[in-house]
Amino acid sequence: MSALVLSALVRAFLVQAFYVPSASMEDTLMVSDRIIASKITTRIAGVSRGEVVVFQDPGGWLPDPPPAADSLRSKARSALTFIGLLPSDTGQDLVKRAIGLSGDRVVCCDAQGRIEVNGVGLDEPYVKGRTDQVAFDIVVPPQSMFVLGDNRGDSRDSRFHLEVNNGSIPLANAVGRVVLIVWPLESFGTLPIPATFASVPPSPVQSDG
Repeated sequence: MSALVLSALVRAFLVQAFYVPSASMEDTLMVSDRIIASKITTRIAGVSRGEVVVFQDPGGWLPDPPPAADSLRSKARSALTFIGLLPSDTGQDLVKRAIGLSGDRVVCCDAQGRIEVNGVGLDEPYVKGRTDQVAFDIVVPPQSMFVLGDNRGDSRDSRFHLEVNNGSIPLANAVGRVVLIVWPLESFGTLPIPATFASVPPSPVQSDG
């Protein structure tokens, strides 16, 4: 019993396993990859530009979840997920890359078709597809993050929700930073922040974080 309690506490406060639900982060993450999100990192250090982040739907990004099944199998799965023995698959979590944070000016796009953050173009060799389907020039609201999928041609991300909060997600919705791919084994590895984000200057707009 103590092992189950410990597992549940780890899931609640330290790390949590997830399935990747869609192709929006290819080829960084593939559909059905099993990933580990560090909740403690996000709670202590917050979200950083360039991180891949699991976050809860703020509303309107995902379809409503189906009614919860009442079968014994469904209840058993929910229990195993709660204690951390199965990855979370609620249908209400998303995974994207944090591009801009509170006060950052995010622009699409420069002459090279790159996203600009605070006047600096991002070199993103991991990106799949074109970024510039939607032109925008926004400032990320306080306590928020602007997120994009790495598969820019197949990701319904902040670009498509600009009418609400400039497309940004409340930082309170961040579940954790994705730190590890654990399955399949051939994809096992960490997800460091791309070097290009180190060149982004601080936000030109005074914000509260």
